[in-house]
Amino acid sequence: MRTPVFVGPTLSGAALPVGFVRHPPAKEGDVYRAALRKPPAIGLIDGQFEVAPSVWHKEILWALTQGIHVFGAASLGALRAAELARFGMIGVGSIYEDYRNGTLTDDDEVTILHAPAELGYRPLTEGMVDIRATLRAAGKNAALSPQTTQGLMAIAKALFFKDRTWDHILQAGRDSGLLSSAKASEFRDWLRTHKVECKRADARAMLEAMRKLANGGPEPFRPAFEFSDTIHWQQAIREWSKKPSHRRASSSTALRSGRGGRTRRHTSPPPRARA
Repeated sequence: MRTPVFVGPTLSGAALPVGFVRHPPAKEGDVYRAALRKPPAIGLIDGQFEVAPSVWHKEILWALTQGIHVFGAASLGALRAAELARFGMIGVGSIYEDYRNGTLTDDDEVTILHAPAELGYRPLTEGMVDIRATLRAAGKNAALSPQTTQGLMAIAKALFFKDRTWDHILQAGRDSGLLSSAKASEFRDWLRTHKVECKRADARAMLEAMRKLANGGPEPFRPAFEFSDTIHWQQAIREWSKKPSHRRASSSTALRSGRGGRTRRHTSPPPRARA
């Protein structure tokens, strides 16, 4: 059985390694439905939070009680893994570690706006964790002064997550007098080859950790907690059983025109918000 991984914009355009099957960003009930198939492990990277209810902690706990190893990283997966680490959910990567130790506390650190499945979940904004890491790298490489680096971080953090693009950040930097037009242009050129993608790196690290676990022929997960089979839980699984699970996303779902590979924007559904 191939291992299910819920992923969208974090690994947009990237194929998953052999042995994994791609599912769209998870919504409430999706982890439960995946667990019904009894895979040895489930990976959670991206998840819905605005257009649909988010993955419920309890469904992850239920999956663990079924002997399934549940991994999380990069985005909503990192959040849930930090919240459920003491129950046995496995977190991977620097973003997970930062949520776990309290360095990060805000959900908007990993939240982005992205295109729908038909356009391959292409990211339309930048995650704050990636912006911050990129600006730190710019400071270390003297691409920006320490004052400018800190100023741009503050500008980015103050933006609504749906507005966090480098265009908006650099324009605000120019408007505030923090950046000259020449410096903004120079930094934009630097970004083309030096942008840091923490979320993408953590997602890949999680897949590697899951691959190693699978190669070792893992024993079923053995929970050290007792699952409470409440009335609310029974109501939830009845509701989830009524709703068909969403179709698995293809690894190449971007719509292309016949000329020059340009995206056919006139047929695009509206963008979605995801963590």
